[in-house]
Amino acid sequence: MPTASNGSVSLYYEADGDGETVVFLGDVGYGAWQWGWQHGGLSGPFETLVTDLRGAGRSDAPAGPYAVDDLTADAQAVLEAHGARRVHVVGAGLGGMVALELARLSSRPRSLTLLGTAAAGADLSLDPLFGAPDDPDTLESSLAAALSREFVDANPDVVEQIVEWRAAEDATRDAWEAQAAAVEAFDISDRLYEIDCPALVVHGSDDAVWPVERGRRLAEGLPRGSFVELDAGHLVGIEQSRAVNDRLFGHVESA
Repeated sequence: MPTASNGSVSLYYEADGDGETVVFLGDVGYGAWQWGWQHGGLSGPFETLVTDLRGAGRSDAPAGPYAVDDLTADAQAVLEAHGARRVHVVGAGLGGMVALELARLSSRPRSLTLLGTAAAGADLSLDPLFGAPDDPDTLESSLAAALSREFVDANPDVVEQIVEWRAAEDATRDAWEAQAAAVEAFDISDRLYEIDCPALVVHGSDDAVWPVERGRRLAEGLPRGSFVELDAGHLVGIEQSRAVNDRLFGHVESA
């Protein structure tokens, strides 16, 4: 099992495929399962590198609260351990904030793809997304805040599989709150001009937790930002996986 270390924190990651590296940084509380819809679409022509943020999955969960600075340093440690110098970064929610800060502070990112995220996290009500890993009922019911009702009703088998993955990989309440604190404290609204790599912002029009207007403002504030709105809830990469993968592939390939 490959791991990297940031001080005393052990961070899990896995890589697959060849070519330029695409690294995936996940959302509050979720394990690496959330990238299953993108991983298979890019592995082969690209190397995909998936890591669990501290607090979730197979990475350590030190006491919180966490800050985006901590998670950015974690991402740097993973990239150093893997030997990846220049990468394309895909981030969702909290992971999108980490991607933004990584691009602001370093020259590693060739491109950014940002799913359901924002330049600032104040006043977001993230709590509906939490489901206790040892409580299958809350794992399923909390998906109502992450996925549209139409998707949930049409895909019961997918929902059942997601619940199983969440039970195995998602953050406990304490670790979830530590990650959520990083979102609440983050704000680079007035520093987006410092990020000069091409950035694709993708947002679900029915996102009940991260309002679509925040994604639109993020794209407008980035010097090389573009915005795509898709008919989906917060987990747009799952609901609209084909549309997201097509745009992601084209964005990475052209960067």
